[in-house]
Amino acid sequence: MSSPPPFSPVGRTNDDDAIVSIIDAAEEFVHISVMDYEPALIFTPKTTFWPKIDDALRRAAIDNRVKVKMLISIWNHSHPADDYFLRSLASISGSFSGVDIQVKRFIVPSTPDQARIPYGRVNHNKYMVTDKTAYIGTSNWSGDYFTDTAGVAFVFQSEHNNGFFQNHTVTDVRKELQEVFYRDWFSPYAVPLRML
Repeated sequence: MSSPPPFSPVGRTNDDDAIVSIIDAAEEFVHISVMDYEPALIFTPKTTFWPKIDDALRRAAIDNRVKVKMLISIWNHSHPADDYFLRSLASISGSFSGVDIQVKRFIVPSTPDQARIPYGRVNHNKYMVTDKTAYIGTSNWSGDYFTDTAGVAFVFQSEHNNGFFQNHTVTDVRKELQEVFYRDWFSPYAVPLRML
């Protein structure tokens, strides 16, 4: 997988298309851990709504009753709009029977000396794990990273291993990533999203 589309050679899936496909294929859960999440193009002269991934998450939760957990970093460079978008997603949890979207913010603590290090002390993850698939990428989850910034990703999915990985290896990677997610989700650094 790669992005933006002009960088994707013939036969390679665009990164955002892969993310949506993985979300659409999930049957039980989608767990996401990323540094930034905004369904918008924010580094352009005019901010533009970009709901591609956001729509897929809502569709998975409402149409398929897939349980969604999102662990999104918060740090000095988080955009103020992040919380609004995340609250919007979390607010539909319970809107219908079985609709479950939970959001937490991940805070890396720092000493005063550590806080002076620019662009440090942040959980810089960019991955997603479902009941079927593990996805590890290089792009933050705001639209600009998929439309204008170079990025790559790898999808661990047993039915597409093409003999390169044995099925047990793919399963192990997915399981290990799920364990990492739960470690962070239940850690003291994961704090509830404020629903103001």
